[in-house]
Amino acid sequence: MKIIGVGRNYTDHIKELQNEKPSEPVIFLKPNTSLLKNNSPFYHPDFSNNIHYETELVLRISKEGKNIEEKFAGKYFDGIGIGIDFTARDLQDKAKEKGLPWTLAKGFNGSAPVSEILPLSNFSDLKNIHFSLKINNEERQKAHSGMMLFTFERIISYISKFILLKKGDLIFTGTPAGVDKIKIGDKLEAYIENEKMLEVEIK
Repeated sequence: MKIIGVGRNYTDHIKELQNEKPSEPVIFLKPNTSLLKNNSPFYHPDFSNNIHYETELVLRISKEGKNIEEKFAGKYFDGIGIGIDFTARDLQDKAKEKGLPWTLAKGFNGSAPVSEILPLSNFSDLKNIHFSLKINNEERQKAHSGMMLFTFERIISYISKFILLKKGDLIFTGTPAGVDKIKIGDKLEAYIENEKMLEVEIK
């Protein structure tokens, strides 16, 4: 199982970080050791003073595929959950300044909390899935899937040109605006529609 992330997929978040709007999906990887399940707590590492939360819809790949045409890509995932792409922003900014990869800023241990995965039958319109994040009971992020620059199908098709997708792979589809620093003691709650799907306590 691998975790594939998509960066810069919401216009408001691109503006928030003063990044350039991409013409193609921006792709990065997180190792499977970054996966955090079952509402387990996240232990704040000491190598970063500026870890940001990034709430994202997560796709689960249902069968192996490569060079998938976009019109068929909907047949290659069978569920959607919600996840948090924890990012060590200070490490990322330092790497970006030097033109270096930012793997360590995205792929550290426990940096990918993920909820249970809901079957596609739970969703009547994949282009209108609302999701949000509360921290200490205050709403910080709110968006819906129709706001994405690149659709689920476009993302899957694009990734599959370069990387063989396998059953069980997870794709983080990008975060909207509202990202910010976490601190020890914070309680994060992520929702799809009005259903709380994920809780993460920062320790």
